[in-house]
Amino acid sequence: MNRPRRLKVITLGCSKNSVDTGHLLAQLPADAYSVVEGDEPVDVLLLNTCGFIGDAKEESVNAILAAVEAKKRGEAGELIVFGCLSQRYPDELRAEIPEVDAWYGARELAPVLRHLGVKPGPLTARYQPRPQGYAYLKISEGCDRRCSYCAIPFIRGAHRSVPMEALVEEASSLAARGVKELILIAQDTTYYGLDLYGRRALGELLERLSAIPGIVWIRIHYSYPADFPEDVLQAMANNPKVCRYLDIPLQHIADGMLERMHRHVDGAWTRALIARLRAEVPGVALRTTMIVGHPGETEEEFAELLDFVREARFERLGAFMYSEEEGTWGAKHLRDDVPAEVKQERLDRLMELQRDISLACNQARVGSEVLVIVDDVMAGTAICRSEFESPEVDGEILLRNPSPGLRVGDMVRVKIVAAEDYDLIAEMI
Repeated sequence: MNRPRRLKVITLGCSKNSVDTGHLLAQLPADAYSVVEGDEPVDVLLLNTCGFIGDAKEESVNAILAAVEAKKRGEAGELIVFGCLSQRYPDELRAEIPEVDAWYGARELAPVLRHLGVKPGPLTARYQPRPQGYAYLKISEGCDRRCSYCAIPFIRGAHRSVPMEALVEEASSLAARGVKELILIAQDTTYYGLDLYGRRALGELLERLSAIPGIVWIRIHYSYPADFPEDVLQAMANNPKVCRYLDIPLQHIADGMLERMHRHVDGAWTRALIARLRAEVPGVALRTTMIVGHPGETEEEFAELLDFVREARFERLGAFMYSEEEGTWGAKHLRDDVPAEVKQERLDRLMELQRDISLACNQARVGSEVLVIVDDVMAGTAICRSEFESPEVDGEILLRNPSPGLRVGDMVRVKIVAAEDYDLIAEMI
């Protein structure tokens, strides 16, 4: 009897890629493939790549070249590359790196499986190598927006919602394996349902996911600010399973910048939306992202952005320097006229401001008691989060001297006893 082929996947980029990898691995029959987590030699090495911005593309290319070297050393047999980078640059990559045995795009999980000799099935099962209290649930693919700086629409294609029944089935399977927190992701979660049901259906989806036994928290990421659904606000305010947390990338506040970015909102709309979120969902933690150095950004517009961040006091904020991406509207029609050193200086100023805001927000939580989920347990410390922190992108709650036997995925109440710039220190109650 032949042994299963040893297979390893290296996943780069965002949580959406991680979901794709989990779907792919769940399809592999155990008698044909053995998934390898470590560094031992493998028969098949797959790379799931990112091609969103310059740094991500460079990381993916370097990972491919490292995999080629591993193949030359006999540490990998067949080398297969898929994902966003190969979706975006298929011909160039084939010509430049002929050592790769097969290339597939971000929309080609089924062809990858067929290449591996596996008949593709429904993507409702998820490979989960170790216990984990949370899981990402990708509710749609692609995007119909055309923001000036974004390459996602021509990498991932048009917006396509996953049917509710499939999402409930996948979420139920995750819950049966101990997942307590679902993190809803898409290019735009608030757009969910328009293509399938002719209406925005995120609020209804939240209701159906809330009914799954074992699910305690549901967190919303990547919400577009325009036409934000009222029923989602009501769910955040009244449904105890929907976290009082929202990831809503705003990108800028100055009217001229929002127009050049093709964001379909203006500064007044944005300010009103933030005020509405704060009023209708008391205690909500807001996470956003901003872009500095977009073509045409003046010092006055950047100063308006700083003033807005001071005013809004986002609990979480990330920022990026504009990266011109070929194929986007901005690359075709706008000159990348903000010098690199000015972009860096603006990024530094913005993040220094946010660090002070984050520290103040954290200090205000000292003395409070909160329910947390355990993400990791180390000697003398447990890495935790409350409903106000999302994994991988936000700060953590460091639980000192946790109870013996505390495990990943457990949920316990703790008291916040100290604050750092981004992390919090807690003790068992």
